[in-house]
Amino acid sequence: MSLTQIIGKIFVPRQHELERHVHEGEALQRRVLSHLVGSAKDTEYGRKHLFAAVKGYDDFSKYVPLNTYEELKQDIDRMRQGDRDVLWPGHVKWYAKSSGTTNDKSKFIPVSSEGLQKVHYAGGFDSVALYLRNNPGSRLFDGRALILGGSHASNYNQPGSLVGDLSAILIENINPLANLVRIPKKSTALLGDFEEKRDRIAREALHKNVTNISGVPSWMLSVLHRVMELSGKQHLEEVWPHLEVFFHGGVAFTPYRKQYEQLITSPGMHYMETYNASEGFFGLQDDPADPSMLLMLDYGVFYEFIPMEEFTQAGTPRNAVPLWGVEKNRNYAIVISTACGLWRYILGDTVMFTSLNPYKFVITGRTKHFINAFGEELIIDNAEKGLAYACAQTGAGVSEYTAAPVFMDERAKCRHQWLIEFAKEPGDLQQFAALLDAKLQEINSDYEAKRYKDITLQHLEIIKARPHLFNDWLKAKGKLGGQHKVPRLCNSREHIEQLLKMNG
Repeated sequence: MSLTQIIGKIFVPRQHELERHVHEGEALQRRVLSHLVGSAKDTEYGRKHLFAAVKGYDDFSKYVPLNTYEELKQDIDRMRQGDRDVLWPGHVKWYAKSSGTTNDKSKFIPVSSEGLQKVHYAGGFDSVALYLRNNPGSRLFDGRALILGGSHASNYNQPGSLVGDLSAILIENINPLANLVRIPKKSTALLGDFEEKRDRIAREALHKNVTNISGVPSWMLSVLHRVMELSGKQHLEEVWPHLEVFFHGGVAFTPYRKQYEQLITSPGMHYMETYNASEGFFGLQDDPADPSMLLMLDYGVFYEFIPMEEFTQAGTPRNAVPLWGVEKNRNYAIVISTACGLWRYILGDTVMFTSLNPYKFVITGRTKHFINAFGEELIIDNAEKGLAYACAQTGAGVSEYTAAPVFMDERAKCRHQWLIEFAKEPGDLQQFAALLDAKLQEINSDYEAKRYKDITLQHLEIIKARPHLFNDWLKAKGKLGGQHKVPRLCNSREHIEQLLKMNG
């Protein structure tokens, strides 16, 4: 009996528990809400918003306002200074540093002990549980797990309190037994300099029996390329013949899939998407044949959803609905309340449900990362599908990209401008642009209407980015590695102008 078969027995009870997600979604979520409100009723926030009087969802939505980071920032900063019982009971020692808001370079998301165990680690456990259920012949635990992480630093010099990438917090607090099967070593995993870390990780992993890898697709790809440089091999399975799965999340996998398939040609390779963020662990791809993810309903996260037509329309009140009020094929902004003290917090991600029994969804974009300069309502999901189609038709590969509107040029023409760094360039860039434009019109009726006869919106423009442009841009901003991401779509030209200046 292999080590995986022995360890795999630990996951069997949870595999059976997860079957409750099919028919008991509403009951699971109501139970989570009751637990969260009951746990925090004696905190400052709980007393202020009458948690003790909350009997169910209607009371909760009535007494507690919708919040962005700005509304909770002052309380979070007090918690960072050492104040207790503010948003969550006790003293919260860990803060996940996330990308900033309009007013701040960074957000600091509290990570309580309960949130760490019952949200973040629960998601990691279930990732393995579902993978083993779907792959009974797996040898996952017969080798090592290559897990990428960020770095952390002291928090206001508070004893034992740190801020950093969520991945660094997870590595810092992981069960010591897990360190027996994961690489790199902790000191390497927590290095702040990503370029040095990349080389050291590759060297530590090169001669190990790696069976699974976990991380953000863009940064993992960078590490794997370094492994290939050091090994001199052509394909990754020549270095790690027993590699079987990549648990990926953080950014959409579509732009990177072809590059991974060229790097790893083994027919036994699996890819499993996870939806984890600084604020929590929310979804898992439970069916390898279905790109939708299962919404995880029995962690310390209560979900609400705002229809995007209400979210983006000026002057329209934002009315959230609970999980049992959502509809299929409608775009929603996610609102979460968590065991880390985030209350009715507008996460910033948008999703669309593909199934309600169980609740399954796809990530469609960000509430701030879209282009709607001319009424075209272009979202990241559209962009990913359009690029995937253009790549498939031309044999091209995309490493990174961003797009923004050109509001009016010298000829009074408006268009979308795409800056794309190709892993493999198309033979004809104009053909690639035409295919992308046509696909966007096919899948987005608003874009199609604005493109009609080039009256409102002209044909999109593609500018080829030099190699490593996006990495250099992130490095210049001090955001290379970790959880930092390239903004895919932007309604302003702030990011693309910075990139164009560096493109030469």
